[in-house]
Amino acid sequence: MQEPALWAAGLLGVACVLLVFRKAAKQLILLALRTAAGGVFLTLIAPLGSWMGFTLGVNLFNALVLGVLGLPGLGLLLLLRWSCL
Repeated sequence: MQEPALWAAGLLGVACVLLVFRKAAKQLILLALRTAAGGVFLTLIAPLGSWMGFTLGVNLFNALVLGVLGLPGLGLLLLLRWSCL
């Protein structure tokens, strides 16, 4: 088989998988985007938080919590941080 034919077969296979699992793929993409937005938010509030007396690490877990739960997730993370001090 020629190399372009292999690429075409691979792309066709990926397209078929995405068609079958399109709802799950859409949910995973949205989760990834929301997690990225949570990470950006954590990065932006890190200097402000240290000035105000609270710090949250910029990591995947915190970004995922913020991405899934939003502002209540920030409150949850802050409560967890303060209860562990």
